[in-house]
Parts: sequence; C-alpha cells; structure tokens
Amino acid sequence: MTDTPKKPRRPQQVFTLVVQVGRSPGDGLPEGATGAALMCFASGVDEGEAVRETVAVLKQADLAPLDVTSYGTEAERRAAGHDISDDERALMQRAADENAVIVAQMTPFDD
Repeated sequence: MTDTPKKPRRPQQVFTLVVQVGRSPGDGLPEGATGAALMCFASGVDEGEAVRETVAVLKQADLAPLDVTSYGTEAERRAAGHDISDDERALMQRAADENAVIVAQMTPFDD
C-alpha cells in the first residue's frame, strides 16, 4: 500500500451572484410575475463552483435559472468600489460558515 500525497484543499470563497429566473410550476413567485432576480451569496473554491452550486440549489427549489452574473468575492467587489453593508458581510460570513448558498434578496419582474 503506497501513500499518495493528498492534494492541498483550496479555501472556500464567497461570491456575490445575481441570478435571473423564469417561471416554473411551483416556483413560489408572486402571481403575475414573469420571473425574478435573486441576489445570492454562494460559497465555492472558485467562481465556477459557486455558480454551479447556486444553479443546482435553485433548481431544487423549483426555480428556473436563466442567467447568472457574478460580482466576485468581497475583496474583488471592494476593489471595484462597491459599498458592502454590514448585513451583506454577515450573510457572506454565513455562506462561508455553512458552505452554503444564501438568497439575500428577491426582486420579482412583471411586464
């Protein structure tokens, strides 16, 4: 039996994502809405993993993800000049602590 070296674990980061969703049966969106935008904080070792996990979680919740826009990590957002509230920081920390996707805000669309 040989000992194979373990790959070093890459640290989890939290990404700010805005996901546009369409309508789907049982999605829980308000009557008359054509879809919604969801602001999410998602944990992942990289942006791709955070996006994939977010889409998977939203599909499990009977939502229909159409498009995902990433605004990056907290450090990337700061470098871009974004103001980050204490509430957002707390939700980012929760996403990191729980290795989770946190839906922070939902804005329904109606035509």
